Amino acid sequence: MKKILYTLIFLNTLFLAAQKLERVEPPFWWSGMQRNSLQLMLYGDDIAGYTPEMEGIAVSNVRKTENPNYLFVTIDTKGVAGGEYTLRLKKGKRQVAEYTYEFREREEGSALRKGFDSSDVMYLIMPDRFANGNPDNDSAPGLAEKADRSKQGGRHGGDIQGIIDHIDYIHELGATTIWSTPLLEDNDPEYSYHTYAQSDVYRIDPRYGTNEDYRRLVDALHEKGMKLVMDYVTNHWGAEHWMIRDLPTYDWIHQFPGYANSNYRMETQYDPNASEIDRRYCVDGWFTSTMPDLNQSNPLVLDYLVQNAIWWIEYAGLDGFRVDTYSYNDKEAIAQWTRAITDEYPYFNIVGEVWLHDQAQIAYWQKDSKIGALQDFNSYLPAVMDFTLHDALGTVFDEDEATWDQGMVKVYGNFVNDFLYPDTDNLLVFAENHDTHRFNHIYDGDASKYKMAMAILATVRGIPQLYYGSEIGMAGNKDKGDGDIRRDFPGGWEGDEQNAFTEAGRTERQKTYFDYTSKVFRWRKDTPVIHKGRTKHYLPENNVYVYFRYDDTATVMVVVNNSAESREIDGKRFAESTGGFTSGKEVVSGKTMALDTIAIPAKTAWILELE
Repeated sequence: MKKILYTLIFLNTLFLAAQKLERVEPPFWWSGMQRNSLQLMLYGDDIAGYTPEMEGIAVSNVRKTENPNYLFVTIDTKGVAGGEYTLRLKKGKRQVAEYTYEFREREEGSALRKGFDSSDVMYLIMPDRFANGNPDNDSAPGLAEKADRSKQGGRHGGDIQGIIDHIDYIHELGATTIWSTPLLEDNDPEYSYHTYAQSDVYRIDPRYGTNEDYRRLVDALHEKGMKLVMDYVTNHWGAEHWMIRDLPTYDWIHQFPGYANSNYRMETQYDPNASEIDRRYCVDGWFTSTMPDLNQSNPLVLDYLVQNAIWWIEYAGLDGFRVDTYSYNDKEAIAQWTRAITDEYPYFNIVGEVWLHDQAQIAYWQKDSKIGALQDFNSYLPAVMDFTLHDALGTVFDEDEATWDQGMVKVYGNFVNDFLYPDTDNLLVFAENHDTHRFNHIYDGDASKYKMAMAILATVRGIPQLYYGSEIGMAGNKDKGDGDIRRDFPGGWEGDEQNAFTEAGRTERQKTYFDYTSKVFRWRKDTPVIHKGRTKHYLPENNVYVYFRYDDTATVMVVVNNSAESREIDGKRFAESTGGFTSGKEVVSGKTMALDTIAIPAKTAWILELE
């Protein structure tokens, strides 16, 4: 009888354990981290009525909220060795649940990992539209939206395996780093493919693969000397996130009460004349009704986001973050988040999406900005996106006739304002991304204009970013919907009529685009003067822009003729940059050209290595 009774008690304890402790996040951690404490989020029915203990580790704080299904337990981790530790929940002396918490050993050199920098070329992928490497995971049990490639805004089935399968293609293109739009679970009933409305931030969406698949992607890239940047979202989660469905605290998200949309006026973050209500609706307003706005000024939320970011860096071996809607976050809180990441990983790089159209306003958000310092603000954000260059590239190549403010003077003027930035090498430069018109749509598939843009991106200061498919001439009109600028890459799906991942599968037009892109960016990869060299440029004349990248060992001359006719340039004007050089070898054609007089065809860019 006693044996039966003890068995029943044991089974009852197991039942309670399963019932009372549904989630622990982070699910495990690492020994030897710089942070000496860890905030564990415990979740389960009425869990707040229990007392947490951890075998061999001190519990320094227990925070209960108005929702009894949560406990936030802070433990001291200084000196904690790798191994397993038992976390127990007790009611008086009775144990009602336990969890085996693991501290793993860090990989050697983890803290000093080197992020992406100006020697890199970033390739932006939307995984659902790139390649379907595993058709078996196109739909997943428990997730609402099923695959339907016929829908522009539906799930098409691209996945992590599809990226792994085509790393060689990306490498051949000259890219060294992949920026993938988010891969974490998004359980929205429709339009979930973009994955910016996440429903579980510790889980790769099963329609993309598994957490282990994500690690395999990083490992495969590292084997090729390449890097992976995670698209991290701090500003909002999706309405279907399990914590949004059962909020830990009322102020976990911004409420008005309930929903109010952002006014998207990021300038209210630094405008000295801004009204408080305008600032609030920018920062606290929701990006859309399906993306509740996270309250980073709540310390529980901020710690959760910091630890989640560090967890993914350590778990997957990441090389950088691109942070979505960076300037919509509470600026002081997001600065704390950013500093916490870079304190843990001092050489890790983070680029923030700061979608503004004025260099001073963009520069405000870069680490150690003198503009930000005027308001005693430092974002600690190493890199920002050069949206003003993007704006110029999106109009300038249709401006055949130069005027005071039209033509190549727009590009020249962008670099005139480089004095505003603390670190011009840490600017992401691009002609398009997943939220804009495709470059080849703007210019109606004119390859000569595409080549001029790529020549500029490949040679100016900063970190160039390419958008998947444009290197084979893909176009897309945002006015027709986001799906049109996020088309499937031809050859990424079994049964596609054409496979543009292979040379043999490309049309002649696609070869024109790919061959030029590959040529200039593979050259760039092996040309240090472009990575860290200085810049000297000359006022455009007759819509021709000339600039030099140079250091103590090499000089590169770039000539961009944006006019509709050929131009003859007197090389004497550039004597202070050409010095003792007499000729230059053009990177793409391989031809050697004299520098005294340069005759360049219409709508052409030349990259000359001076000799």
